[in-house]
Amino acid sequence: MQFHILSFEGPDPYSRVGGLATRVEGLGQTLLALGHEVHLWFIGDPDRPPEEEWRGVRLHRWCQWVSRFHPEGVYDGDYGKQAELAASLPPYLAREILLPHLATGGKAVVLAEEWQTANTVLHLHWLLRYERARDRVRILWNANNTFGFDLVPWAQLSRVATVTTVSRYMKHRMRELGVEAVVVPNGLPPDAFEPPDRSAVALLRRRFGARTVVAKMARWDPDKRWLAAIEAVGEMKRHGWRPLLLARGGSEPHGAEVLEAALAKGLHVVDRSWTRPGAQGLLEALDDASVADVVNLGSRVDAESRRVLLRGANAVLANSGHEPFGLVGLETMASGGLACTGNTGEDYAVPGQNALVLETGEPMEFMTLFDRLRRCPDEARALRRAGRATARRYAWSEIVDRVLVPRVEPARDYVPT
Repeated sequence: MQFHILSFEGPDPYSRVGGLATRVEGLGQTLLALGHEVHLWFIGDPDRPPEEEWRGVRLHRWCQWVSRFHPEGVYDGDYGKQAELAASLPPYLAREILLPHLATGGKAVVLAEEWQTANTVLHLHWLLRYERARDRVRILWNANNTFGFDLVPWAQLSRVATVTTVSRYMKHRMRELGVEAVVVPNGLPPDAFEPPDRSAVALLRRRFGARTVVAKMARWDPDKRWLAAIEAVGEMKRHGWRPLLLARGGSEPHGAEVLEAALAKGLHVVDRSWTRPGAQGLLEALDDASVADVVNLGSRVDAESRRVLLRGANAVLANSGHEPFGLVGLETMASGGLACTGNTGEDYAVPGQNALVLETGEPMEFMTLFDRLRRCPDEARALRRAGRATARRYAWSEIVDRVLVPRVEPARDYVPT
């Protein structure tokens, strides 16, 4: 079976912004490992080949002529790219790929992501109906967030595609719009379960052993409750806990507001960057941070150092107020860390069993829950073990086999209207 993933984001640095790139890469690699032919259609780097094979997945970089006028990345000029995608990709996909494949008796699945692909799906559906081939192509359209919801033609889209989303939280947000969505969670790639460097984790813990080390990795966005995290650190310091927040944000302007709030609370903030790859670069950057209360990590935290940070911290704050899925919390569990989530999209988090779950933004809530674990280290270890077992149920191989495949195997006599 052919799988065609339609997404703005993809593996190019030009196209990689957030969790969507991670999702389509993991999904594509898993489908490939199951023996399917996988194509990824995305807004790629304008200076790279239009078509290329990447780890076995066939890449199709679309809208390159538009992207040349928008060098700042995939979402630079996104409205023009969205219009071009909807106009030009469906005729090419149908004529050059889908129809020849279907003519040999094959079947195909189209997995489209986010609001930018909604009109592309509608156009492709119309073309396949015209060619009397629509019944042999399954189309799913997925919402990862609420961005662009006001631009989605919900009534038409729901008639021509199976609408999916990534969590029960998102399902209920979409139901408010009169849309029934099927939950297909995000998954984790195999490398998420690789054990962190034990010596690096031990060194991190020795360096800050007497302190309460809290990590937080998220965009600088009010929805991520960064200010609540600063409140919690300030309250911990007031109670003599000697906290240390290791913070990795993005390039959003809210970051300045967060760091100013930390200074206003009397917290000592330092900036740290590094060039050496892996966990050693991160550890070297933290070498002289013992007097800080907040360390603003200014460099990219690669996969190796990310696992060390998530495992080595006493807790990882994934305490968003609006969280469509909560990938950081799940990554924390996979690495053996202690996830402290919010109460929105983290379907995998069970309070007191595999994670700490915050119901409010009050600092004392976190301190009360975490203090119990400080006094009961066996309970903390049990939470970490349970979290790792939970994360394994969210490996991409599990998600594809248990959730996605049953949705794309068409029922007999299925004919879309």
